[in-house]
Amino acid sequence: MAKKKSSMLAAGTSVRIKQGTPLPEFPDLAIDGWTAMILETKGRGADLQYIIEWDDATVEKMPQSYQDQCEEQGLFFRMACLPAAQVEAVGAEE
Repeated sequence: MAKKKSSMLAAGTSVRIKQGTPLPEFPDLAIDGWTAMILETKGRGADLQYIIEWDDATVEKMPQSYQDQCEEQGLFFRMACLPAAQVEAVGAEE
């Protein structure tokens, strides 16, 4: 029997956030369609997460209030860590 191909995306892959995804630290902020690049992965299987950096187009459309809240909390607004199930490779469904 052939092994199942890994669905893990590699560092450097451009990704889009799936419909209905909030940021873990800001559950009221919908980030559907935001785009980024994977910097690294952590975990495996159901616990797989991607550490991503938002691209310039996404940073330009981010609410200023979100950026301000991140700064107040000591978070870097250009990055996020999301479960693998919430991201897809750009071009995967086009």
